[in-house]
Order: sequence, then structure tokens, then C-alpha cells
Amino acid sequence: MAAYDLSSCPLFFHLSPGETNDILSRAVEEERRVEKGHYVVRQGDPVQNLFLLVEGLVRTEMVTKEGNVLEIEFIESVRPLAPAFLVAAESRYPVDVITMEETVFYVIPKSSWLKEMMRNETLMTNFMRVSSNMAVFLSKKVQMMSIKSLRGKLSLYILENTDLRDPSFILRRTQSQLAEYFGVQRPSLARTLGELIREGAIRLYKRELTVLDRRKLEEMV
Repeated sequence: MAAYDLSSCPLFFHLSPGETNDILSRAVEEERRVEKGHYVVRQGDPVQNLFLLVEGLVRTEMVTKEGNVLEIEFIESVRPLAPAFLVAAESRYPVDVITMEETVFYVIPKSSWLKEMMRNETLMTNFMRVSSNMAVFLSKKVQMMSIKSLRGKLSLYILENTDLRDPSFILRRTQSQLAEYFGVQRPSLARTLGELIREGAIRLYKRELTVLDRRKLEEMV
């Protein structure tokens, strides 16, 4: 099993590198490498393992009952996939997971992960926090979907990725990917971005977006 820097993984916060390595040496069944553009799991697949993304980038998307594809989020290493669904009553993946580049996962059987959490209170607390944060994220996603105007959706997205202390962030999605995320055509997104720039609400330099007038964005949500 190759060594990866897991210090940024929220599952292992407040654990020493030695403790983390001991957990993984016992629990990891497989190191799986997946090429770019491949499915890791499909929506509706049973959750039999914890997939820990240790290198690379994936996107998650959901197919609605109407047949529409809804992009949920991009996930960077080092993060677990759908951790809350590991212990859910209906233990199935809620989304498709697709690699955006060559990606590496540690595959941990559900039974092994549950044993490790029973052994280590800090690990269990971290897992619960990660799962709770995912619930918060999904509630915000629902809030965004309830906003009808693209200006409102885009404003909420920008506000969620910035704050008063740090008004800038890097757009990791291309405009085409961002348009897909909002369920609109790329020209519509480009036009709305242009409007926000001309109105002095934001500045966009290459892929760095900076909030210039937070109150104006808040009024659009």
C-alpha cells in the first residue's frame, strides 16, 4: 500500500500519523486505481465498502426521476465517498461517482471500518462530524435548487464559497461544468456572470472570483 499524505482528511483529525497508519493497515483491503472518465460507483449500488479518495478528483451526479442529470459536487482528495450512507438503513449510493482524472482509492470493507470506529472514539467522532457536514451541504443544495433565478443560484454559490475574511476563491469548475451544475446552458451562465461583474458585485480574473459587494449578492438570494 503506497503512502499518501492523509493529514487533510477530516476522518483522521486529532489522530497521530502512527494511529492513522495503524487503522489503515488493519482496515484497507485494496488500493484501487481508476482511470479518468470511469465510474467508481453507480447511483443505487449497495454501499459495501468505504471508498477513501487518497489521490485525484471525482464528480458526483444524480439522475432524477424525470431523467435529468443533476451535478451534486466535486470531491478532492483526501475525502471519503458518501460516508453517511455506510450506516444508513437504506445503504445505497445516492449518486454516480465519476473520475475527473486518474484517481486512487483505499477500499475499506464496511465491517472493518465499523470495528475501527468502535475501537477509537476520536475516529467515530470524526466520522459523525463528516456525515453531519454532508447533511448540511445537501440542505444547502436543496436551498439552491429552490431558487428559481440563475442570478440567485449563482449568488448563493459564490456566498457559500467565500466569507468576509476571505472574499476570494478559485473556480475549480470550467464554465461548462458550472453551467451543468446549475442546470443551464453555458451562454446563460456567461451572461449572468458578466452582469454581476458589470454591476460591481464580483470581479473575475482568470479563475479567481472575488466578492466586491456581498450585500448585493445577498439581496439576490
